[in-house]
Amino acid sequence: MDATVAVIGTTTWGTALGIILARKNIPVRMLARTAAEAEQLQSDRRNVRFLPNASFPDSLTISDSVAQVVPSADLIIVAVPSHTLRHNIQKIRDCISPGVPILSAAKGLELPSGKRMSQVMEEELPGKLHPGICAISGPNFAGEIVQGKIASTVVAGRDGHGVEQVQAILVSRSLRVYTSEDLLGVELGGALKNIIALGAGIADGLNIGDNGKAAFITRGLAEITRLGIAAGAQPLTFAGLAGLGDVIATCASKLSRNRHVGEQLAQGYSLAEIQESMDNVAEGVNTTGAALAMAKELNVEMPIAQATYQVLFEGLSPQEAITQLMERPPRSEW
Repeated sequence: MDATVAVIGTTTWGTALGIILARKNIPVRMLARTAAEAEQLQSDRRNVRFLPNASFPDSLTISDSVAQVVPSADLIIVAVPSHTLRHNIQKIRDCISPGVPILSAAKGLELPSGKRMSQVMEEELPGKLHPGICAISGPNFAGEIVQGKIASTVVAGRDGHGVEQVQAILVSRSLRVYTSEDLLGVELGGALKNIIALGAGIADGLNIGDNGKAAFITRGLAEITRLGIAAGAQPLTFAGLAGLGDVIATCASKLSRNRHVGEQLAQGYSLAEIQESMDNVAEGVNTTGAALAMAKELNVEMPIAQATYQVLFEGLSPQEAITQLMERPPRSEW
């Protein structure tokens, strides 16, 4: 495809997306935070910190200059942690041309606002750029994708033509890309499933068994679906790649950062110790509080998210959290 792509951020996911696009001979320009980082990545021709075994194709270049990366792009992928997205959009907004899709690859909610990434973009970008805002989500572990293992994802936005442009650029023999008009649902699914992954990790760490973990994941999916519907999302989105698909992957895989955090909590480590040991961000930690604030505003009950928050920030033991959930009054499933 005759397109140039700008990737904002040298994160694991940003690097993976840049590599798979460059393998299609698409010119990819990646924006680094500093000149030193850009020089190191260019010299190493790989991201030693996050994806050391995946070399950069020739068509992938790195720069710390917004003016060199953004203005000529036909697609801008913003692949940064959710808490830095607003700052990064502020850096690049003056160089974005109308009609260019701006794809959020972050799976989180901003704190303390609780806003989705598309809402943050809308606040920081002029109205003429709003139609290009879209998001990508699904069961997409970067390490597997750069190995060429098959995966599927979903791109959502309000402008169907723009979303189809993104689909055409991203799709490959190993990455199947679907489209959706439910931007709100796709973003919430990608963010909220991380809360369930934290609990699934706790379940693994406590060795509660397959029955218990399956029940937990199922009830967790019902919980985040309730919140999504109350916020205005389409129910079927949570049965799709951004909902059920991502829940399955992130609750089961040892590649999941959020599952890892939960497992470590169950083994007695503090949240501070766990975060200090990780290079990447586990988005579910901040998302839990943001989701509870949203749930309070929408009058939605979220007992799993509440218990998870108490374990993360209020000193509740993982064992006691499980006990509290099991002792809730019996009720109809639906």
